[in-house]
Amino acid sequence: MAMINKILDIVGAPQKHKPQGEKIGKEQIAQATQILQKYKQGKANLENRIIENEQWYKMRHWEQIRPSNDKPTDPEPASAWLFNSIANKHADAMDNFPEPNVLPREQGDKEAAKQLSQILPVILEHNEFEQTYSDTWWYKLKTGTGVYGVFWNPMLENGLGDIDIKQIDILNIFWEPGIKDIQKSKNLFTVELVDNDILTQSYSKLKGKLKSATVDVAKYIYDDTVDTSQKSAVVDWYYKVFTECGEVLHYCKFVNNEVLYASENDAVYAKRGFYDHGMYPFVFDTMFVEEGTPCGFGYIDVMKDTQMYIDKLNQSIIKNALMATKKRFFIKNTGSVNEEEFADWSKDFVHVSGSSLGDDSIREIQVQPLNPLYVQILQQKIDELKETSGNRDFSQGGTSGGVTAASAIAALQEAGSKLSRDMIKNSYRAFRKVNYLCLELIRQFYDEPRCFRISGAGEQRYVTFSNAAIKPQPQGSAYGVDLGERRPVFDIQIISQKSSPFNKIAQNELAKEMYAAGFFDPSLSDQALIAVEMMDFEGKQSIIQKISQNKTLLQRVNDMQMQMQHMAQIIDATQGTRIAPATAPETEVPAKIKANVPGTAFKNAGGTTTAAKARERALNIAKPE
Repeated sequence: MAMINKILDIVGAPQKHKPQGEKIGKEQIAQATQILQKYKQGKANLENRIIENEQWYKMRHWEQIRPSNDKPTDPEPASAWLFNSIANKHADAMDNFPEPNVLPREQGDKEAAKQLSQILPVILEHNEFEQTYSDTWWYKLKTGTGVYGVFWNPMLENGLGDIDIKQIDILNIFWEPGIKDIQKSKNLFTVELVDNDILTQSYSKLKGKLKSATVDVAKYIYDDTVDTSQKSAVVDWYYKVFTECGEVLHYCKFVNNEVLYASENDAVYAKRGFYDHGMYPFVFDTMFVEEGTPCGFGYIDVMKDTQMYIDKLNQSIIKNALMATKKRFFIKNTGSVNEEEFADWSKDFVHVSGSSLGDDSIREIQVQPLNPLYVQILQQKIDELKETSGNRDFSQGGTSGGVTAASAIAALQEAGSKLSRDMIKNSYRAFRKVNYLCLELIRQFYDEPRCFRISGAGEQRYVTFSNAAIKPQPQGSAYGVDLGERRPVFDIQIISQKSSPFNKIAQNELAKEMYAAGFFDPSLSDQALIAVEMMDFEGKQSIIQKISQNKTLLQRVNDMQMQMQHMAQIIDATQGTRIAPATAPETEVPAKIKANVPGTAFKNAGGTTTAAKARERALNIAKPE
């Protein structure tokens, strides 16, 4: 089992079930291989662009822009303006790492939604999703598209199985050319290179059949020497078919026309499909969309032209500086200067033959410095790259134009981050799809109860969860008619788990301003609710709920005081004592709004009657310690 686990690709092999006949055999695999080759040809230009962009990202782009007749001695500076812009965008994305919140559509599913909101982050943590999210963002910034794969891996959790989330390389995934929605592709393939010895050890029927590969994939330009001669391409083939149950998704794993697994050959999945949700388990997160393809283009495609001219101008300027700092001379062929002694700066004397040494015998070569205009053009190109990428100075904490105040810089940073916010929202939409796929896998495979450790609010709890509450549930019958099944439906809301430092500061300042304005004074609840309803900030509903609770608590305390006052009056009337009037003493209107302490109306009522004692007890109860 350990050896099989090594060769599991991005989907993992399902549990072995009783076969029901060979619907998928060598003939079908041969046809699938032809379709795969056709799909591969359709994305050849995309693959070339991705490989080229990887070189630009590594600042090895002189191999692409160097002229064929260029002298190898010329300097080849590779400035990191493009890389710095990409790194800044990645930092913005990781400052706003997402977290899912599951909401029910029906009241009866409220408890299940609450549990799903708690366990989905735990599942993501078990998958080290933060690292996957980071890797996908790097890939998205470089190539324009990041791809997530959400699979069920039965080898996890000691054979119990669990969700497996991975980042997919676009060079290894193939779809129908010309479609924009990946779910509309007739077939979808992923390819992974696996060592032949591992394959033959895990599948004895492959011995002697892995000498020549039937599928090849594009490769990056590696710094190391990567030998793939002893590897074979293992293909995961996803395809959709129509049955009496509707459209279902099937899956097949094969290598060199040999079927390793096919869901149509499995009696358990033959009719229902491999995944009950019926979707390809891949989510494409696109940077800048293109028509006719699920992929887009990224910041390297936008900036590499400007970066090329920045480096070429740098090359010319540096070359001119090197030429000007190196002394060179014209010497006549008929001159009388000993050239070897003249070139050797360690020689104190240079011998000259003949009776005279004229100015025309040797003359220094004067190198004219470049016009400052070209340095200005270089700076303009750098500014152009900053503007087109939205990576201005203040987005990295720098200042420009005389702006030095911290608050002004923070305001400029927030205003200039709208490009990053737009990209992050787009990634949140992809993250929502990832969580929907996770939820559907939970619905299909979480038959056995599982225990999750939930951390938060300074405590740890242990929650047991299974799919019993979210599986389709029978609704019984009415008037002899079967009402079928009800399938619990949930909505997923994405919130930022990690906010940027500026957002935290702004949120803290807002809380202090609300406190100073008396928003949390129970006597001002009506005004505070009106003001908060007009505002827009994160956690707004929670603040409204707290203010409403304070208002309700104040009303209850006042009602209790009035009831105790009324009871005290009845007791005094029975005993013949006299009660002080339950009216508040006249007080001056304060200059600033102050919190209304419950029970002020009965303070200093005086006397030792039962009513006075009751008022004093009510006041002490209402006062917080």
